[in-house]
Amino acid sequence: MNLNKAIIIGNLTQDPEVRQTATGQSVASFAVATNRVWKDNQGQKQTQAEFHNIVAWGRLSEIVGQYLTRGGLVMVEGRIQTRNWTDQQGVKHWKTEIIAENIQLGPRKDASGFNKPAAAYEQSSPLAPMTSVSEADDDIKVEDIPF
Repeated sequence: MNLNKAIIIGNLTQDPEVRQTATGQSVASFAVATNRVWKDNQGQKQTQAEFHNIVAWGRLSEIVGQYLTRGGLVMVEGRIQTRNWTDQQGVKHWKTEIIAENIQLGPRKDASGFNKPAAAYEQSSPLAPMTSVSEADDDIKVEDIPF
């Protein structure tokens, strides 16, 4: 059995870039930074940032473009994919990305830059504080649910 699964929780390093392919399919690209914190041998706190390239397709990309902004907290669940290409100078390049399958949106900030309290957020927004959005959401119909 094989498994290709990535789950990260971090902050967007820039606003997502949403575009259309030649066939009209929507795709969003963005990067998420995650931090690792530990103490070294001398007991000093150390931090290290890791940057992850994320790609979302279809309706998921439209939601990303609408609700995610630089600095926002997000959880991304998907699969890891590496692609390669050769540029015009003949140099081969590789890029490893997480292809998003589910995204959970973090709390949104109010006009003052602070996170909204959960109660206020739920009343004023169609999205809950940690709303889950799936690539497969468009395919689910009430009549298909077996219970």
